[in-house]
Amino acid sequence: MIDEQQLSELFPSFEQELVTNMVDKGGIRAFAAGESLMKTGQNIRSTLLITKGLVKIYREDEEGDEFFMYYLEPGQACALSMICATRQETSQIMARAMMDTECITIPLEYMDRWMTEYKSWYHFVLETYRSRFEELLVTVDHIAFRHMDERLLFYLQKQQEKLNTRRLPISVTEIAADLNSSREVISRLLKKLADKGHIRMDKSFLEIVSLDFKGVA
Repeated sequence: MIDEQQLSELFPSFEQELVTNMVDKGGIRAFAAGESLMKTGQNIRSTLLITKGLVKIYREDEEGDEFFMYYLEPGQACALSMICATRQETSQIMARAMMDTECITIPLEYMDRWMTEYKSWYHFVLETYRSRFEELLVTVDHIAFRHMDERLLFYLQKQQEKLNTRRLPISVTEIAADLNSSREVISRLLKKLADKGHIRMDKSFLEIVSLDFKGVA
């Protein structure tokens, strides 16, 4: 059952009538940490609004290599799922829960109808497209114009910010996949950071001491 009060708090711009409709027409799904919300080639029949947890959006190539795109937090929605649903296309992205996550699912028919019935929903969808596009631009800029050491620092800072902890439960292999690099390169750069006291490495986590500097080398 969708919590109407929680919905209003997470999406304060929504009209009361829209919130009531979401409670009536929408559904709620829970995903355990590590579980997939969306896979490449999947038919999209609804859009997802995050109410709890953290979702990682990424692309996967034919060899299974991952390319990190952005995160979704409570109060946000997946713009690409909206586009795929509206155009009745299959998903071109992957989505995975980074921690226990809950989402509200809005069926396609209502997502389209509410665009004309509620200004707040119309503006929310447009803002979702805009903000996700800007996040993609930041990611692309780091890939196209930054060296790998700078990209690694940016990645670790974003991880710390999104997970709200200095102790990051990520492996070297996962970092390499997200940055589309080799495990050897990432291991070497992380070792430099560790040698300088900026991070601490453990088998099951990476702990950030301080990343308030520029460059690894």
